[in-house]
Amino acid sequence: MKRIIFGPGRWILAAATAALLVLSLATGAHAQKRSLIRDAEIEATIRDLATPLFQAAGVNPEAVSIYLINDDQLNAFVAGGQNLFLNTGLIMAMRSPLELIGVVAHETGHIAGGHLARTSDAIASASNAALLSAIVGIATAVATGRGDAGAAIAIGGQSAAVGSFLQYSRAQESAADQAALSYLDATQQSARGLARFFEELAAQELLSASRQSPYMSTHPFTRDRLNTVEAHVATSEYSDQEASPDQVARFNRVVAKLHGFIRSPSQTFRKYPETDTSLPAKLARAIAYREVPDYPKAIALTREMIAEDPNDPYLHELEGQLLFESGQIDAAVAPMEKAQRLAPEAGLIEVSLAQVLLARNDPASDQKAMDHLQTAKRTEGDWPFLWRQLATAQGRLGDIGQAALSLAEEAVRQSRWENAETQSKRAQSMLKAGTPAMLRALDIEELAKRERAAQRKK
Repeated sequence: MKRIIFGPGRWILAAATAALLVLSLATGAHAQKRSLIRDAEIEATIRDLATPLFQAAGVNPEAVSIYLINDDQLNAFVAGGQNLFLNTGLIMAMRSPLELIGVVAHETGHIAGGHLARTSDAIASASNAALLSAIVGIATAVATGRGDAGAAIAIGGQSAAVGSFLQYSRAQESAADQAALSYLDATQQSARGLARFFEELAAQELLSASRQSPYMSTHPFTRDRLNTVEAHVATSEYSDQEASPDQVARFNRVVAKLHGFIRSPSQTFRKYPETDTSLPAKLARAIAYREVPDYPKAIALTREMIAEDPNDPYLHELEGQLLFESGQIDAAVAPMEKAQRLAPEAGLIEVSLAQVLLARNDPASDQKAMDHLQTAKRTEGDWPFLWRQLATAQGRLGDIGQAALSLAEEAVRQSRWENAETQSKRAQSMLKAGTPAMLRALDIEELAKRERAAQRKK
């Protein structure tokens, strides 16, 4: 399901989500809105492609955070240690999962090599949400929710604002290339995808600096790098290894979803016409119908896909989102619950299910929602919207102290330090002394005071 973390636009599908706040921080009349796109299926696919590479590099996969930036330009980078950022434009321009695997292998080389591990004191001490804002050079945004099918965080600003702290040296680039080739061999995967991506960069060398991909400015490119990868392709025993059918199918769904979420419906219908009866094409059109909006058509097409594959959690999630957004709240519960049962580890789906349950506004559903949100904290604890939803459930169930603490947690993840201090003090007035909740409230108050003092000094 799609959700929007710091605010979506018309182009983002957000499953099981109530109100969406669009926070446009792009500069200039024609500046592109940049958002962090979140979608359970897209994230799971990229994670599954990346995990073998992380393991080959000796990097704990669970320690790496992967973020998708809604930006048409070709770019990918690592920042703040183990945070990998991929532009949607990069993924949508790729022709096969091998290219994405190759780029992720290269960026994994930067992670394993500790390149740019310490970008600034502010980033080093920030939460993930604050890190995102710092990287794009904007102030803290306001969190909102959209279901798991595609949350987005509005983080406007220009790609150039990433600035000097994303600059890799030529030596680091060469080291990351060599590391990527070793990871690909270790996982018995072809480096042809990386070679094709470098061919694209080589073609961009002929363009003026203003027209080149940001990747060129943050990752110094030389023909020697392309020659190195091509030489490896010529000798590696895995060069002819194709992507698996499952990798291809999942990659095609990712690209189709991104087109549906980001492009206008007319663009999506042109790329995926009615004559294309493949599942990715149907998926893209269903999302586009939601954007029209034409919910009856979107729901009918989604149910047609479910009939073809009844055990696909992401299709049930999409159905639940569409029903929810079209005002059919009670009808949305069953498909969302089925999606959660089929993908119990997907925290985004769990949050979306909780949002649907809270919309029913009855005590039994509120309790179920709180249980799901407590479980989702393991993977979604950095998402401010989770804490807002949790505060709603706790407040309705009469636990006002815990609700205040959850609002303080939300404020911390938005770097709204005055509000964090206020809510933590409010929580302390109602929580029992010596409990973990009270200790956390005290910690938040102290953190908020330090951050506010630091801001005053600036």
